[in-house]
Amino acid sequence: MNLVQLIGEPWDEYGLVDSGGGRKLERYGDYRFIRPEPQAMWAPASEDWDAHGEFVPGSDEEGGGRWRFDKPTPEGGWPLAWDDVRFTAQTTPFRHLGFFPDMAPVWSWMREQVADLDAPSCMNLFGYTGVGTCAMAARGAEMVHVDASKKSVEAARANAALSGLEDAPVRWLVDDAVKFTAREVRRGRRYDGILLDPPKYGRGPGKEVWQLEQGLPGLIADCRKLLDQDSRFLFLTVYAVRMSALAIGELVRQAFADLGGTVEAGELGVREEARGLALPTAIFARWSR
Repeated sequence: MNLVQLIGEPWDEYGLVDSGGGRKLERYGDYRFIRPEPQAMWAPASEDWDAHGEFVPGSDEEGGGRWRFDKPTPEGGWPLAWDDVRFTAQTTPFRHLGFFPDMAPVWSWMREQVADLDAPSCMNLFGYTGVGTCAMAARGAEMVHVDASKKSVEAARANAALSGLEDAPVRWLVDDAVKFTAREVRRGRRYDGILLDPPKYGRGPGKEVWQLEQGLPGLIADCRKLLDQDSRFLFLTVYAVRMSALAIGELVRQAFADLGGTVEAGELGVREEARGLALPTAIFARWSR
């Protein structure tokens, strides 16, 4: 199993401007924001951070906190773009801004895996606001987008509309990702690729409880059953847990041992503009044909 890094580079409408002292300064189009970042243990390049707002974390380990704004910021969000995909950025109660910029190299990688297929069939589990779904649909993929949050799926559909993908072949599903995947296995379905970004903890629309450490092995096993010798990829990201890339890489390696192909694991990160250093953000494991 190979250990690799996927580092997101800045683009016109997003960049990690500076980081350090447990915080990071990012630009989202015309707006700049400061957010907590425990992994930025080094000193920042500059002490003078000019931002529109900052997320002030709560005192407990489980999160919480609030945004403090120093300059006017659109309450309803504002449009951004990555490549040929448009979407809305917006400050959320969960400290992020409606998408995960470190996923940009993942979106590019998934496109590469199916570039030679006509209308590949792919699934985005825990799909959130759908930027990954739109990235694939914009290149002709037939997508199944699953998230337990009705609000997130509505935001994903709105992002698809911004990208001119209202009529793209996307199934938008408000459903429990684990239960839906199990049903797809029973139906005998197959996919060319699967992206999954499970949370540490969550609840489905029927109050189903999800805990990553307990639920992930079974979910990966079911995802394997939806992929076959002609499938191209599975990409798993894991955020905010005390877990190793080696651990999830071994989980995927064992599940996909009979399919051959390549299993890699490692870290996602974002390139800082000030000094070019890489800020780690998450761990991942992936299988590809």
